[in-house]
Amino acid sequence: MSGNAKVAGDDRFRTGTGPSRRPSIRELTEINPSEASMDVPRDGTGWSRRHKGIALGAVVALAAVGLTAFLWRVDPALPTVSQDAVWVGTVARGTFVREVSGTGTLVPIERRWVTAVTAGRVEKILVQPGSKVTPDTVLMRLANPDVEVELLDARQQLADAEAALVALRSSQESNRLEQQAIIAEVRTQYLEARHRDEMNRELQEKSPGLVAQVDLVHGRQRLAQLQDRLAIETRRLEVGGASADGQLAAQEKQVDRLRAIVTFSEQRLDSLNVRARFQGVLALSSPEEGQWVVAGETLGRVVQPGGLKAEIRIPQSQAVGVVLGLPATLDTRGDVLAGRVSRIDPTVRDGTITVDVVLPEQLPESVRPNMSVFGTVVVERLDDVTYVDRPVHASANAKVGIYRLGDDGVAERVNVLFGRISVNEVEVRDGLEPGDRIVLSDMSAWDDYARLRIE
Repeated sequence: MSGNAKVAGDDRFRTGTGPSRRPSIRELTEINPSEASMDVPRDGTGWSRRHKGIALGAVVALAAVGLTAFLWRVDPALPTVSQDAVWVGTVARGTFVREVSGTGTLVPIERRWVTAVTAGRVEKILVQPGSKVTPDTVLMRLANPDVEVELLDARQQLADAEAALVALRSSQESNRLEQQAIIAEVRTQYLEARHRDEMNRELQEKSPGLVAQVDLVHGRQRLAQLQDRLAIETRRLEVGGASADGQLAAQEKQVDRLRAIVTFSEQRLDSLNVRARFQGVLALSSPEEGQWVVAGETLGRVVQPGGLKAEIRIPQSQAVGVVLGLPATLDTRGDVLAGRVSRIDPTVRDGTITVDVVLPEQLPESVRPNMSVFGTVVVERLDDVTYVDRPVHASANAKVGIYRLGDDGVAERVNVLFGRISVNEVEVRDGLEPGDRIVLSDMSAWDDYARLRIE
């Protein structure tokens, strides 16, 4: 059939050069069976329905792949952090200065604590802090009636003991003289008896029988008796003298003891006048008038102006490498002072080690004792070291997760091995290269994210 023919004489289906249309379902149902068996002409320039479906599916697939790649590249699901809320540091390579720091206080090198020798009530405060004092300056007066009573009792006991000592000496001297008199009398009798015995012997030799034998025997017995008595009395004088010396020494010791008690009581009474006992400036006066203080309680502190040092408390984990003579700086929030480490406390207190930094004698007028300072000690200088400003959670010789910032504003968390740590900087041993930028702020709130967007 030609292209211009009609189907079964029906002109509802047009062909040829004019516009053609596809028959509807209703029109197709109206075609006679005999007519339906005839060939229907098709437009040779159009695609088949199958070809169009395949082409449409390919376009959709390509669009899905492109969209997925675009979304993956754009990464709209990344959490965003404001750039104003974070600190960023740049990794560098060069000279790394390891420093340790801590807070502390300026204290005088020469200082004396004034304590109460005797308990008492503060009756009058005579000197206020800041005043110059000498060793004899009375800072305050205390009152304690018991001390006065003790002094009176001690003086009375001393007076009694001294009177007893005088009486003992008098008694001993009297006994000694009495014994010496007895010895003198016995010695006289002994000499007379010996002289009579010698005369009787001479008469007996010249004129035998002139002296009775009984008288000779009695004379010799009398001489022997007096000789023994003289020896006994002499020994009694020696023993009595030694005993008297012992009694006298004991009584003298008693007097000395009571005299020392009196002296001590007088000193206690005098200590109620609290003196500085040191030349300088009164830096502290603790008690108030009317307050009761006990013996040994601190009443004040006297310092010598001009000589100051700083006591810096450094964490024990950072104190490794701190030795005597290292340079140090002290920040008073008004002045920066230079000094050197002069002493390191061998003990650890509350997790810190106290380091003394001695200062020059000439100091600014604004520097005063008990002023708070921030001290920094330079431990060592290392050349050709990779380092960066110290992140918040950086630890010495530890691996820490750090966000590294890219050029596109995306921060990716990487593991960084830090080495030696300083006050403001830390050594980088692995994980970063010079020029890398990292987030220094505390990012613990974003630990669940490996990547962030910094805007």
